[in-house]
Amino acid sequence: MSVKNKKQFGVWMNSHQATIVGRESVDTGNFAILAHTKTASSDSNSNENSANNSEQGTQQKLFKEITSHMQNVDEIHVTGTGNAQEQFINYLSQIPQYKNTVAKESTSNKMADEKLVEYITAQFN
Repeated sequence: MSVKNKKQFGVWMNSHQATIVGRESVDTGNFAILAHTKTASSDSNSNENSANNSEQGTQQKLFKEITSHMQNVDEIHVTGTGNAQEQFINYLSQIPQYKNTVAKESTSNKMADEKLVEYITAQFN
């Protein structure tokens, strides 16, 4: 009888940066840092509407950068500060490739990479 290993990922994020954690061999092995991503700082805008549109575009780029490191996700745990985690989970639910992904979220302050790997490992045990 074969047991299907789940593709599990963790993400710490805020509205400007993210750290992606995944298994060393896609669906087996220990968790490790896969990537760090950051958004480019946006230029100052002359009005609130332009600023809001720029912020949304920047956030979409960050979300796309995060998902480029995670293929065929079965489970994801998203943590971080602010409300970016909730927005990212909503973003995933709107993409057919991720609509069946089991997503959990929590709130946590920025932590060192080693601590983040330990935290994500604990979330899936």
